[in-house]
Amino acid sequence: MRTNAKIDALQLMLTDLRTRNEPIRHKAAFRGCQPEFQNLVTKLIEQLEDELLQEKKVFRDQDS
Repeated sequence: MRTNAKIDALQLMLTDLRTRNEPIRHKAAFRGCQPEFQNLVTKLIEQLEDELLQEKKVFRDQDS
């Protein structure tokens, strides 16, 4: 089975971002920037998901 390091890295980063990191969220809440922080996390997840889909498409197209 072929693997792709970039796909693996993107999937790991997305898993990490989706995992609730309570110390960081607590710090954001303490500083009063929880909504802004969550907005950035959401945007980053969307961007990484788009990049992951593109990378998977390129990877599949290489097999064709």
